[in-house]
Amino acid sequence: MQSIEKLLEKVVFNSRWLLAPFYVGLLGAILLLLVTFAKEFFHMLAHVASATEGEIVVGILSLIDMALIGNLLLIIIFSGYENFVSKIDTADHEDRPDWMGHVDFSDLKMKVIGSIVAISAIELLKSFMHMSASELTPASNTELGWKVGIHLTFVVSGVLFALMDWLSDKRKGH
Repeated sequence: MQSIEKLLEKVVFNSRWLLAPFYVGLLGAILLLLVTFAKEFFHMLAHVASATEGEIVVGILSLIDMALIGNLLLIIIFSGYENFVSKIDTADHEDRPDWMGHVDFSDLKMKVIGSIVAISAIELLKSFMHMSASELTPASNTELGWKVGIHLTFVVSGVLFALMDWLSDKRKGH
């Protein structure tokens, strides 16, 4: 009976490697994002002479948005892989980010919600930048209202996550 238990534990423990393809897929998503970033950048570059200041700002906000998403993906890949699959053995590499190996699941959750709030704020700002006073209609006001509501939901969720983590840490005596 003990040998069956050992075998089962070994199978369960090694099943963590089933997550590795997910992280490889997220690396592919970063490549797709890079292609999208390059297309947006070169599109902006080609139209910089004829673009308005608002169009340039919205284009730059789009680039920032994609950079934040790329950062978020990288954090998820590194910390998810290290927390759930295997340690990444680069401790002696001079370019190893300081946070690698120190982001636990709680930290990852806070980084994800923080990034989502930042991305949502940029999308909301882009919506405001696209609108002029003449474009304000009941339909656009409703759409804008939904975007503000969704953003506030993300903000409140982030605050609640932070509060739960703070209460949990306080209970543990940290």
